[in-house]
Amino acid sequence: MGGHKEQDVARQGFDVADAVPLLLDPHGMVSSWTGGAERLLGYRAAEAVGRKFAELLVPEDAERVPDLVERCRSDGDWAGLMTARHRDGRPVAVMVRITPTLGPRGRSSLLVLLSELAGSSGWDMSRAVLEQMVAGTSIGIAIVDTELRFVWSNAALEQFGGGPAGRRLGLRFADVQPGLDAEAVEERMRHVLDTGEQVVDYEHVGHARSAPLRETVHMLSFTRLDDDRGRPMGVYYTVVDVTERHRARQRLALLDRAGKHIGRTLDVLRTAQELADVTVPELADYVTVDLLEPVLRGAEVQPGPLTDSDRVPLCRAGQRSLYEDLPRAVMETGTVLRYLADSPPVRCLTTGRSWLQERLDPLALAWATPPGGRESTFLELGLRSAMIVPVRARGGTLGVTGFFRRRHDPFTEDDLHLAEDLVSRAAVCVDNARRYTRERDAALVLQRSLLPRRLPEQDAVEVSACYRPADELTGLGGDWYDLIPLSGARVALVVGEVPGHGIDAAAAMGRLRTAVRTLAAIDLPPEEVLAHLDDLASRLARDEGDGESGDFPGRSVGSGCLYVVYDPVTGQCTMAAAGHPAPAVVAPDGTVTFVDLPQGPALGVGGPPFEAVELALAEGSTLALHTDGLLAGGKPSPDGGPSPDGTDRERLRQALRGAATALEPSCRAVVDMLVPARPYDDVALLMARTKRLDPGRIAVWDLPADPAVVAEARRTSTRQLARWGLDDLVFTTELIVSELVTNAIRHAGGPVRLRLIHEQALVCEVFDGGATAPHLRHPRAMDEGGRGLLLVSQLTQRWGTRFVPDGKIIWAEQSLTAPLE
Repeated sequence: MGGHKEQDVARQGFDVADAVPLLLDPHGMVSSWTGGAERLLGYRAAEAVGRKFAELLVPEDAERVPDLVERCRSDGDWAGLMTARHRDGRPVAVMVRITPTLGPRGRSSLLVLLSELAGSSGWDMSRAVLEQMVAGTSIGIAIVDTELRFVWSNAALEQFGGGPAGRRLGLRFADVQPGLDAEAVEERMRHVLDTGEQVVDYEHVGHARSAPLRETVHMLSFTRLDDDRGRPMGVYYTVVDVTERHRARQRLALLDRAGKHIGRTLDVLRTAQELADVTVPELADYVTVDLLEPVLRGAEVQPGPLTDSDRVPLCRAGQRSLYEDLPRAVMETGTVLRYLADSPPVRCLTTGRSWLQERLDPLALAWATPPGGRESTFLELGLRSAMIVPVRARGGTLGVTGFFRRRHDPFTEDDLHLAEDLVSRAAVCVDNARRYTRERDAALVLQRSLLPRRLPEQDAVEVSACYRPADELTGLGGDWYDLIPLSGARVALVVGEVPGHGIDAAAAMGRLRTAVRTLAAIDLPPEEVLAHLDDLASRLARDEGDGESGDFPGRSVGSGCLYVVYDPVTGQCTMAAAGHPAPAVVAPDGTVTFVDLPQGPALGVGGPPFEAVELALAEGSTLALHTDGLLAGGKPSPDGGPSPDGTDRERLRQALRGAATALEPSCRAVVDMLVPARPYDDVALLMARTKRLDPGRIAVWDLPADPAVVAEARRTSTRQLARWGLDDLVFTTELIVSELVTNAIRHAGGPVRLRLIHEQALVCEVFDGGATAPHLRHPRAMDEGGRGLLLVSQLTQRWGTRFVPDGKIIWAEQSLTAPLE
């Protein structure tokens, strides 16, 4: 029973009848001790009287006693919580009231009342104290009844609008806050009334009466109030303005989203559009990004005046609108707008400082007019507030970004700071894209200058080529293709690929392509051409450090190359590969096969010797030479190897089978079918449809190793030229035949074969079994011989020697279109 009685006392506050009294003298010493004090703290009267009251408390509270004694002497009562120390050492939480009084003999004393708090929820307070608490808080508090009508509210609720507490009585939420979504708020009140579940931290966005032009955010919490029988009486709710916290969270989220979505490409226009997309509608209703024209070209922005006229041209690089009628006229990306020279955007462009106008002049004309469009006022456009932020990076201004609002709440300084943060991030990305555009354009110009502008005319193959550069993320690669006319009406078809991207890869590609053309000029077989290229790549790696650093850009090590030689006289085709996919062959009937070609190692990496294969091609067959980007669909190879899988080859087979008959559209169609417009990797495709020379345009004679046959060889050649209608070349051809046949008989021995070929040029070939090549000499004036080959070199457009398995062939070509005089 005693415990319950003490709890009741704790709930009811200080009841003098139940509290434990004791007296203190003016010095804070215990002068009177009661049985209740002994039961509460365990000290007998003899132990307590004469001790300082502070010694009965824990040290933290003991330090407070002298000040409290002085306060009571001057100010009167003091009440509060303390922790006493029981005689057995355990702490005892007590409610303490100290009151000045007169002790025995009229002496000034202090009456101390102690009430134990064990089992109590805390310090019971009167209505007056509670009213002080709810009146002094900055949190809005209100109570509504079961019909959701106001029955009480504190003064702090008035800061959100809706009038004083007395005016609210009997009204609903929608009556006092028409700008807020009252239905959503009352729905939660009803939920609390029906279920008794508390709703905490409900965020509500709208326009409160206290700030009708500014969107505000409030945090509301709802709790049901019950009577003594547990029946609902109404809802108690609190309101806190969290607008700034909400906006700060929105700004952080917007900056985070901007970091993820702006600058995902190295394209100037895409980056500008990403800036506009990210900021609508979170920050603005309408956003424009206008850049100086040199920025779109990747050029540097030159200092100095922007224009001599009253209009400054800027290119629309990106825009986003929340409304269909903005922009009023259809405006394509890249459209040039001309801004008034004294307009805020141009001032921001020249000064590099931002501009904010909370309220635009509705009758003022918009600062720029699209081509063919009429001038409009801000009132007609419905724009109320604007910010202009310059796009600045690395000390230069690249353009301006315009932010506009139609909504009633104007832009603030905080909005301007946020816009500046967003634009500054985007500006770096725009400048990176601009610089990359310049680098990529330079690399593309270099690469295209190294690729053949047009393939040479010849009678061996009908040819078409298609090259598609990589997209802006990876940069240009080092893919190349070539067609090289060889002696004897033959041609070399070449496709290759250098690892890496950018200008260095393009330069390395040009270096290898030049080496291939040089090796082709000395008529080496395909496997020997690749062997020499392999040596060149290894040597360059040693000279330039490729072998030591895998980070060296544009290196030739690891390059791939496919070298094919086709002879239209015999229809024979010889090829070899170094780390490169084998070509496809489309037969005249449309059947597609892939050459079973041994894969040699990539150039410069070392490995077994290169092997060549030889096959006969029917006239009208099509060779498809390509880089590995075609098989991978323009995507990076998963293992970096040149060997395609069956799926890749099947896709190429289907594309070749379904291509058009005409070679030029067929080549482009195959690339379009297999790779996107902006592939990850460069793609090169060279398609060559084989031809056969008319036997009537080839003449062959076997000659004995007898000097007497030289004259007969001249006469035979003259008769053949007459049949071909090449009488203008008779004289020079007789000299060439005479010299080449004489040299073969004199220096080689064995049978001699003379062959004339009439194609783009007149080709004269002399075969012998010798293994040494003739050398051009410059004889002195008194020498009797040695002028033969010098004479041949002056009468022909080119001449040379090529070795065959059983000897060598010395050949010379005379032009049919521009004969030498």
